[in-house]
Amino acid sequence: MSTPTTSAGRRLGRTGPTVSALGLGLMGMSDLYGPAEESESIATIHQALDAGVTLLDTGDFYGMGHNEMLLREALRGRNRDDVVISVKFGALRGPDGAWAGVDTRPAAIRNFLGYSLKRLGTDHVDVYRPARFDPSIPIEETVGAMAELVQAGWVRHLGLSEVGAETLRRAAAVHPIADLQIEYSLLSRDIEREILPTARELGVGITAYGVLSRGLLSGHWSADRDVRDFRAHLPRFSGENLEANLRLVEALRQVAAARDTTVARVAIAWVASHGDDIVPLVGARTRTRLVESLGALEVDLTAQDLAAIEAAVPTDAVAGTRYDAMQMSFLDSEK
Repeated sequence: MSTPTTSAGRRLGRTGPTVSALGLGLMGMSDLYGPAEESESIATIHQALDAGVTLLDTGDFYGMGHNEMLLREALRGRNRDDVVISVKFGALRGPDGAWAGVDTRPAAIRNFLGYSLKRLGTDHVDVYRPARFDPSIPIEETVGAMAELVQAGWVRHLGLSEVGAETLRRAAAVHPIADLQIEYSLLSRDIEREILPTARELGVGITAYGVLSRGLLSGHWSADRDVRDFRAHLPRFSGENLEANLRLVEALRQVAAARDTTVARVAIAWVASHGDDIVPLVGARTRTRLVESLGALEVDLTAQDLAAIEAAVPTDAVAGTRYDAMQMSFLDSEK
């Protein structure tokens, strides 16, 4: 099977770098989705690079450092300047992997970056962002500390993740924000109300993660799947919620079949169709899934297609929240 190549690049906001039309999210290669084969992960990254993918998204807490070291190995022998590395920081974890909050104190930020640069084997990060808003630290203080890293040359651009419109405004008043990383898919469309318009007003791009809703919109999920990763704790994957959501997927499958394509490709193409300022991140962990995801770039949705998609998966039709109640409470974007 041949690998589709990425189309013309998209710029991350008014001030950010130009990247490929799709980015590759690396989290699942180290964490949260069960075991991954490291050699296949590296091969998948290589195939993405060869197909023209330039945006690689990681986090210093993905596998508690493993993901950054995996990326370093994958980029060995490659030109560092050919890729845009996006790193999230601030999420705290214990020796058992348990989550322990968020820390965006200026001293902590410098510490996090120092470790990331060492693990990545590079002298700079292209886009640096806190994984979540830390309510104990004013966003102005967090962004101000990050801006100092830009001035020192260790960071090229600043990003944010899962913040609401008000927080985004306050952050952008301190330093230009290249992009906001936030969940956006047919099943997660709340950003359309206020966050996306605000980002566009401020010239902030969107890197959309969860475009396949953690596999629900892949077209490969089934109600009898034995789930042993963190999705087992997500409301959308449980009981009647799962059954309702899979009915939406089957309706979307009919739309995809009419276009002679797959559910995953239609779902990704739908996100990409909502503006050149939006870059979908695909979380492919294998070359097979990568090829399928990149095929979304060949799906040119017409107005008729978009209407059929919206009819199959209406706004707010999803059953269940993105995370459980505790995790939802940590999301500034949901307040």
